[in-house]
Amino acid sequence: MYSEKVMDHFASPRNVGEIADADGIGEVGNAVCGDIMKIYIKVEDEVITDVKFKTFGCGAAIATSSIATEMIKGKKIEEALKLTNKAVIEALDGLPPAKIHCSVLAEEAVKAAVADYYRNRGIDPTPIVGDIHSCNCDHCDMGCSH
Repeated sequence: MYSEKVMDHFASPRNVGEIADADGIGEVGNAVCGDIMKIYIKVEDEVITDVKFKTFGCGAAIATSSIATEMIKGKKIEEALKLTNKAVIEALDGLPPAKIHCSVLAEEAVKAAVADYYRNRGIDPTPIVGDIHSCNCDHCDMGCSH
């Protein structure tokens, strides 16, 4: 059902916690399944130098949060914005169809943290980041099933 990588990131999640003086904080949730992800980023010279997360949710939600933080740490902001839920799924060697929404939340949490970073600098994030939304199955093209 779950890959070794999913189980590893669930059992030993990376980058868990908060950054007290974060440059950006993104929080997204899905009311249907109850998953809530919060990602904190620290940025220097447009590079994400530190990233932490707190997730309330299932094992897949924790695993996708963990791998997403690993995937953006040390990357330029513009690179981090290219993170897709499909890349998260691939990095975890797959997710069951009923858990695809967790990867969507991870992508959205990263984008929300970057959007917050830009807002904190007085920059409108919408032209850069796009609209931030959480998968609620009304508009999700990933075929979420909860």
